[in-house]
Amino acid sequence: MKRLVEERVVIPEDLGGHRLDAALARLLPDYSRSLIKGWIERGQVTEEGGGPLRPRSLVKAGQAYGIRGELAAAGAVEPEFVEFDVVHADPDLIVVNKPAGLVVHPGAGNPGGTLQNGLLHRFPELEAVPRFGLVHRLDAGTTGLLLVARTAAAHQRLTRDLQARRVRREYRAVTRGCPVAGGTMDQPLGRHPRDRLRVAVRPGGRSAVTHYRVLERFPANAFVAVRLETGRTHQIRAHLAHAGYPLVGDSLYSRSRDGFGRPALHAGRLGTRHPATDRECSFKAPLPGDVRGLLTRLAGEERGWDDYSWTG
Repeated sequence: MKRLVEERVVIPEDLGGHRLDAALARLLPDYSRSLIKGWIERGQVTEEGGGPLRPRSLVKAGQAYGIRGELAAAGAVEPEFVEFDVVHADPDLIVVNKPAGLVVHPGAGNPGGTLQNGLLHRFPELEAVPRFGLVHRLDAGTTGLLLVARTAAAHQRLTRDLQARRVRREYRAVTRGCPVAGGTMDQPLGRHPRDRLRVAVRPGGRSAVTHYRVLERFPANAFVAVRLETGRTHQIRAHLAHAGYPLVGDSLYSRSRDGFGRPALHAGRLGTRHPATDRECSFKAPLPGDVRGLLTRLAGEERGWDDYSWTG
């Protein structure tokens, strides 16, 4: 039995002029380039307003493509009970508050026990939704809010809004070192030339824009609000490390060991248009206990760490 994958993508400026199979592989990281190439060759990728396509066809910025490809049945992703909080659920949209340490989807070294397994256990109808409803991801060590579409139509709408930068995502982070002031980092990110586990600021990378402001300063650290304009892999971690302010606990992007155990990063706010009603929706998740404890130790006292205003 095969599972149908339905996607719609619009080519961004930085991928204009690339091969179709390469561009789609960049925009749809959950699917391999060889799988996407097969879809193109079987006519399962269509250009809106265009004719037949080949994997080596060159794409133009702003051009839209539809994908109706076949994927092996989801038998490899079994429903499992997994502990996580659901902060919102309606017939079209689910919002999850992911705990630290929970991997989002199965992969090498993580065949089960992931958020995806848990979503299928709690919401079996996600079996029929592309990517089992997941619209975006968080690193395993990052806590906070994730959008999950409950229908194929909702997934298409939310994915389109995410690509068009209409989904608002704001994070709280604790850095090593203290930025003098807030600002914007508009620096392209690509695979690190020597370490495939990391990304780095490098010419020719994908456009990446991160806005940040300092909420509280400590002698050797800062409590920072971060808003994403784009959503690249490790974007916040790589941008802040490049600026000289790696996250507390982020051993991948800093040689220092501070004992926190994970990157001190929390996706605390999400804003989006509801995929069915088009009404404005906003969701918040309080800081997890370990980050609150970290901030209390740095300040020497307990404060209302969730009381700081959001940027947008």
